[in-house]
Amino acid sequence: MSKVTRSDTKKSFGLEVNGPVFWTSIIILIISIALVLVFREEAEVFFSDVQSTVTASMGWLFILSVNIFVGFCLYMAFGKFGDIRLGGKEAKPEFSTSSWFAMLFSAGMGIGLLFWSIAEPINHFQTPPMGEPGTPAAARQAMNFTFLHWGFHAWAIYALVGLALAYFTYSRKLPLTVRSVFYPFLGERIHGPIGDIIDILAVLATLFGLATSLGLGVSQVASGLHHVFPAIDNDVYTQIMLIGGITAVATISVVTGVEKGVRILSEWNIRIALLILVAVLLLGPTVFILSSYVQNTGSYLGNFLQLSFWNEAYSTRNWQGSWTVFYWAWWISWAPFVGIFIARVSKGRTIREFVLGVLIVPSLLSFLWMTAFGSTALQEVLSGRTAISEAVANDMSTALFVFFEQLPFSTVFSIVGIILVAGFFVTSSDSGSLVVDSLTSGGRTDSPVGIRIFWAIAEGAIAAVLLLGGGLQALQTAVIITGLPFALILLLMCYSLYRGLSEELEEVNNLSKIQQRKDYQQLLTEMLTKRNAKYEAEHSEGKSNVPPRQTDSNL
Repeated sequence: MSKVTRSDTKKSFGLEVNGPVFWTSIIILIISIALVLVFREEAEVFFSDVQSTVTASMGWLFILSVNIFVGFCLYMAFGKFGDIRLGGKEAKPEFSTSSWFAMLFSAGMGIGLLFWSIAEPINHFQTPPMGEPGTPAAARQAMNFTFLHWGFHAWAIYALVGLALAYFTYSRKLPLTVRSVFYPFLGERIHGPIGDIIDILAVLATLFGLATSLGLGVSQVASGLHHVFPAIDNDVYTQIMLIGGITAVATISVVTGVEKGVRILSEWNIRIALLILVAVLLLGPTVFILSSYVQNTGSYLGNFLQLSFWNEAYSTRNWQGSWTVFYWAWWISWAPFVGIFIARVSKGRTIREFVLGVLIVPSLLSFLWMTAFGSTALQEVLSGRTAISEAVANDMSTALFVFFEQLPFSTVFSIVGIILVAGFFVTSSDSGSLVVDSLTSGGRTDSPVGIRIFWAIAEGAIAAVLLLGGGLQALQTAVIITGLPFALILLLMCYSLYRGLSEELEEVNNLSKIQQRKDYQQLLTEMLTKRNAKYEAEHSEGKSNVPPRQTDSNL
């Protein structure tokens, strides 16, 4: 098993970066931003056409790919590789389990859960993919599809990329970049143009995936501020100002690094989120939430295969284009970002512990969050109170704050909600900056602060430009375009990881056989030596007529 420590970091215009990846990514981003700013009206039409075309023709590929990722992760956890420890047998986890869960959950889902926890179930309830809208059956179906989009499939994508990166970084001693995962069949070519192309695609997917989340987050912060303080306008210019302010805070966190800024903010985000969740459980319809949580989870698991492979083959609506396909593209776009981040904090865990930890715990927590907010909102609408459904129809970003109006202390909830969205914005931005910096600097984790600051500002700029150039649809289209080629890369990643782990397991088994052979030879030699000593003692005393036996020197 080859172990390589080579880095792809080189001096480029005085910067310690991987020049082809760093400068090519910047050029593509500048051209994209300039085109959107110059052709704003044309950009809206372009984004709409591209989204429809890609989702209608390639949606099946996204759906099939993500199901392959789920099956592959389960095989990793329960198959022959489960006991392999990331970083070697003696490696120990660097973070406690609670901190580990907090960081991966905060980076992987944060803003999206707050934005979609009410908007998505109500949307599915009002315009279901199948059946009649506005019925109890539509409500059950709405929660099934919400769980599908936020459950095991999403986390399987993260688990695949995180596991592959952690293994090749800590066990094979390769740079922490996506190209390293393909070493088993590309070999040293990962350090050439092929590797550069892989990392460029990873950078673009990460930046546009992050921009989508940041755009959603800032639109929700603006809606919340307008809801609590009507004097503050909720328009795109307010959102851009908020992006600037929150990005400045994220930049401070970037400077402090993972150990301080990211870890501390992630833990506080989870604490605030859990506080809101517990408050909703206690102040809302507690029994209904717990009952529906059990029912929703059972319904999702019972219909798991049908939901997973449903492809709208006998329909012309293209409902999935705006939902399931968008989500799979979004999670795939986020995969380099979340995967690298999870890899950085997962050294010392076994493959089984890693996969099951990433798949199960965040999914169950997401289900509880979606049930507490989504099912409660559905109950409100089914009971004839339409304020939430009207808010979703008019502006989805206001749904959370209209929901809070149904609870005591609604203003307090809204303010805390705004703070939490901003907090998730910051952790997503600073985590993303560290990841993009690693990708563009050849896998370094100690790049100059100035480069990390640059990427934090770039993420905010992309989100702002996409909001100017078409709002939510522009964000969705950017994700789908970058997610499609990266889905193919992830399929190759499955094969490469399997091949790399097979090589390690074969080496471990060979070493075990050699050790067992040595142990057997040593034991047999000791037995023969003792037996000869006994025969010699008996012969010398005249107790035996049997001559001493000779040891076989070849054993």
